[in-house]
Amino acid sequence: MPYPAFHLSFFIFCVSLVGIFAIAGSGFRREMSIKDVKHLGLLLFVGSVGSVFPDVPAVWNYVLHGTLQHTRIGSVPTHSLFFGLVAFILAFLLGYLVYRNISKASSIGIFAEAAFLSHLLLDDIADGGLTYLYPVYNEPLSIFAFMNVKLSGVNFFYYNFACFVSVFFIFCVMFMALLALKDLGFGFRYEPVE
Repeated sequence: MPYPAFHLSFFIFCVSLVGIFAIAGSGFRREMSIKDVKHLGLLLFVGSVGSVFPDVPAVWNYVLHGTLQHTRIGSVPTHSLFFGLVAFILAFLLGYLVYRNISKASSIGIFAEAAFLSHLLLDDIADGGLTYLYPVYNEPLSIFAFMNVKLSGVNFFYYNFACFVSVFFIFCVMFMALLALKDLGFGFRYEPVE
């Protein structure tokens, strides 16, 4: 399991890279207002919380039980798409409270979900399997289990398919973040919030 600092830095430098690029360009052109800085702060807050949200039970379990067990709240695994829905809903509600706009609130929720999924992907790489499909399927699955396959051990098609699947899931998470950032005004050029 990567530490929270690793999850946060992966979120900032990989998932929200386009936003950083847009902010840097706007800063150099002196186009950002105080309102835009607040908008940026909300995005960084939502993304940062989303990127460590699956590990929230560590705090809960430490206070109640004195352990740092961090993958479950009761019988519900926090490293699952089901728990990711909770992250999306909380971010959506916060976005709606701030913007009073369903489209912007949805983009905030999608951005939080992308940060949440980046956490799952990093833990999957490190630990080799998570209960992604809870409650439908309760056994651990690993998207990256195929990455350690040697080309000489399997056929050429299987090897390339396994590599494609692994990279495709990372691409999907980054694409979700790009779409959300674009809708929130952080394309390759920053567009101030209306």
